[in-house]
Amino acid sequence: MAHDLLFRLFPLLALAAPLQSNRPGPTSRLRYSRFLDPSNVIFLRWDFDLEAEIISFELQVRTAGWVGLGVTNRYTNVGSDLVVGGVLPNGNVYFSDQHLVNGDTLKEDGSQDAELLGLTEDAVYTTMRFSRPFRSCDPHDLDITSDTVRVLAAYGLDDTLKLDQERTFVKSIFLLQVVHPDDLDVPKDTIIHDLEITDFLIPEDDTTYACTFLPLPIVSEKHHIYKFEPKLVYHNETMVHHILVYACGNASVLPTGISDCYGADPAFSLCSQVIVGWAVGGTSYQFPDDVGVSIGTPLDPQWIRLEIHYSNFNNLPGVYDSSGIRVYYTSQLRKYDMGVLQLGFFTFPIHFIPPGAESFLSYGLCRTEKFEEMNGAPVPDIQVYGYLLHTHLAGQALQAVQYRNGTQLRTICKDDSYDFNLQETRDLPSRVEIKPGDELLVECHYQTLDRDFMTFGGPSTINEMCLIFLFYYPRNNISSCMGYPDIIYVAHELGEEASDSMEGIMAMNNVEWTPESIKKAEKACKEAQQTVIIKTIDEVVENTTGWIPDIIPTPRGPCLESLGGKVEAQDKTPAGFSHLPLAAILLVQRTLSWLLAMPQTGV
Repeated sequence: MAHDLLFRLFPLLALAAPLQSNRPGPTSRLRYSRFLDPSNVIFLRWDFDLEAEIISFELQVRTAGWVGLGVTNRYTNVGSDLVVGGVLPNGNVYFSDQHLVNGDTLKEDGSQDAELLGLTEDAVYTTMRFSRPFRSCDPHDLDITSDTVRVLAAYGLDDTLKLDQERTFVKSIFLLQVVHPDDLDVPKDTIIHDLEITDFLIPEDDTTYACTFLPLPIVSEKHHIYKFEPKLVYHNETMVHHILVYACGNASVLPTGISDCYGADPAFSLCSQVIVGWAVGGTSYQFPDDVGVSIGTPLDPQWIRLEIHYSNFNNLPGVYDSSGIRVYYTSQLRKYDMGVLQLGFFTFPIHFIPPGAESFLSYGLCRTEKFEEMNGAPVPDIQVYGYLLHTHLAGQALQAVQYRNGTQLRTICKDDSYDFNLQETRDLPSRVEIKPGDELLVECHYQTLDRDFMTFGGPSTINEMCLIFLFYYPRNNISSCMGYPDIIYVAHELGEEASDSMEGIMAMNNVEWTPESIKKAEKACKEAQQTVIIKTIDEVVENTTGWIPDIIPTPRGPCLESLGGKVEAQDKTPAGFSHLPLAAILLVQRTLSWLLAMPQTGV
């Protein structure tokens, strides 16, 4: 009989199979963890199954009341989804998938898309473990994506389900980290080397770019740098905006001391090939086991430029800093030497964003057909494995798109929920190949509703940038490939007179900015011819031109329907895909486990 029932379940099992994979269970170790509040009262663990598109959370809160975890957006908590649970004084457990209808009131979803895996309360903590699909069919559930996710956590002192702002927290997290540090090898002969500015008096200005030139570790044979992390001075962390390490060409004549990177002495802006970088919100980063930064050979850089961007918005006097980057290197060589390619909008005032813009898109084009000529040797196909996104405060989203022979090939990387306070190096789920002749386009999305002044490209945090750093192998000599539009054309399209770039930029201050003129400016910037600037590690610069191609949006994947879930019109099932309720999948999996455990007797 068991065999017969199992045979009848096979059609359902075939549908459920793609969702079984390695999904964490009620007692599985969850690899990732983070405190969600400044007082370390709320601790979150999580893990996920990329194949099944299921994520599991364990929320541990120092309370005897209810606890809740969900996802919110960047503007308001109203409409956020929140999974709540707790243990009543009589020992009974309650658990529900809900959403916020206003600032403090919850309402149960019509579709329950979270599965309870465990809920306990002891003398100190209430602990809730549950799983949910990345994307359910419930319009009240926000998607879990590879973008930055704003995680909402809340709790009560008792079992009354009502939000209190003092016990509600939002933290931006990159939840779907495809590589965990524990999965990577740590060489036994690791050597640590610090690249740092020593006892630097931070000026009382809003923005300072401090640069100095330092030697890389001196080794008698080839080694690989395999990991880096920020080295920040306690209490100064909030003033350090980013730290970049640029490799210098061995023919460069470098200055000494510390000075403004982009000030009166142009020598302090020499060296433009990024090898490692950190920005606010980031942590340490370890390269994949088969790549590293090569040092110790005649072809490797011997010196670097260390750039630290300070934001002293409170104009504090007498603050000394010794921040920098700590690198870890080894004689155990990796298979590939890695490089970093900087893409985006060339950072100078031709980049502008109008005030009062609900949405404004900027583009930076890269054309790679000159790479081989400028490299001085054939350029092998570039294998991209990681990336770092960078804008300033007005940035909302970024993406890098690849084209070949005039056809869009793929989106290399993106973040539609970018958070200025969470800038970290991320791994791609699979490596992306870039061939000579491909075009790479960076699109940055800005919002300036809170500004009544023009925003121009520049180094200050209140200026803007639009940059994406691609981590790749094998290394070549190209350091950056960035574009900018013909600003004279843009000025003319807006009805302004301009005969050179400076007049074009100044003309932007004369425009009466309305929603219509903002869209007209965005359209003109996209239609204008782009100048593409390509630079090598030896400061060789060449220009080419190109046009911005259209970007075809990546379609959203299918949703996972639970019992009672509804599929909205915009979420229609793609051809060839069958919705299977989450509850049915779980039932099939449990039934299969029960059948396989039954004694095998004769029929």
